[in-house]
Amino acid sequence: MSLLEFDDVSVTYRSGGADVPAVRGVSLTIEAGQSIGIAGESGCGKTTLTGTVLRLLPKSTKVTGRVLLDGEDVLTMSWGKVRAVRWAQAAVVFQGAMHALNPVQRVGDQIAEPITLHSPKTSEKAAQQRVGELLEQVGLPASRAASYPHQLSGGQKQRVMIAMALACSPKLLIADEPTTALDVMVQAQVLDLLAGLVRDLGLGMVFISHDLSVLASSCDRVAVMYAGEIVEERPAAALFDHPRHPYTAALAGAFPKVGDPRFRYSPAGLPGDPPFPGELPSGCPFHPRCSVAIDRCSSEVPPLQVVDDGRVACLRSGEHLELLGGGAA
Repeated sequence: MSLLEFDDVSVTYRSGGADVPAVRGVSLTIEAGQSIGIAGESGCGKTTLTGTVLRLLPKSTKVTGRVLLDGEDVLTMSWGKVRAVRWAQAAVVFQGAMHALNPVQRVGDQIAEPITLHSPKTSEKAAQQRVGELLEQVGLPASRAASYPHQLSGGQKQRVMIAMALACSPKLLIADEPTTALDVMVQAQVLDLLAGLVRDLGLGMVFISHDLSVLASSCDRVAVMYAGEIVEERPAAALFDHPRHPYTAALAGAFPKVGDPRFRYSPAGLPGDPPFPGELPSGCPFHPRCSVAIDRCSSEVPPLQVVDDGRVACLRSGEHLELLGGGAA
C-alpha cells in the first residue's frame, strides 16, 4: 500500500461567480522512504494539489477524486479525524519561513505546541526535551529553543520549521518551496538536511519547487505540472538531463550548467505566461508557448501516456529531444 496516492484529483475554486479549475485529474503515488518533486511555474497547481492532503484549502473549494493517506481517503474523513492526522501522519513545511513563525513566541514553545496538542498528557519537561532533540536533529543547538524568531537567520528559521513539522513523527513531509529566499550555501545545507531525514527516518516527502535543478538533485522522481495537469513524471536525473516534454525542457534550460557552452552568455528563456485556469486554450494548454508545436497541438489534447521510465503528455514525446528544442538536451 502506498503512503500517499492522488487518484484522479481535481480542484475547482469559485472566483467571480465562476468555477476556476486549478487542478485537473491528477494521479500520483508516493511511497514511504521516497521523495517526489513537483515542479512548475507559479499558478500551475502545485500547492493546491498538496493542500488537499490535509484539507488546507478554502471551504468553498470543490475537490473530487481520492486522496489516500495510508489507504484512507482524506477527503471523506471527519474534521476530528483530519485534525488528528495533521502533524501526526503528515506535516507541512510552509513556504516563507521568514513569516511563518509567530514573532512574539519563543521557537521552542512553537515547536512544542503540536506535541502537547496531540499528546495532552505529555509533561512540560518531556515536551521541552523533545524540542531539544528535534533542534539538534535539524542541526541547531537545543539552547536555540529560548530564541525568538528575529534572533535567528533565515536558514535557522527554516530549520526550526522543519523541526516543527517533525514534532509528532509524521510519515509524510510536504515541503513547499523550503529554500525560497535562502542563499546558495544555506539552500544546499537545507537540501542535505531534508535528504538525510528521508533516508534516516524513512519519511515520504513531497518537495514543491519551481527550480527543476533543485528537484533533480534532491528527489527520486519529479512530476512537472502545467495548467493544473501533470505533463511529465519520470526519475529526477533522467527528467532533468533528457526531458521528454517541451515544457520540461524549457524549465531545465532556464538554469545554467557550469561548463556547458550553451549557457556561456545567458540561460534560455520561455516566452509568455501560463494560461489563466479559467480560460485554457484549445488542444494542448502549452501549445501557444511551445516552439515545436504542430497543427494537431492546437486542437488535440495529448493524453498522459506511459513511457519506458514514467509518463509524458506530448504529441511529439517520441521524437528526439533536440527536435523539441530542449535547453537541457
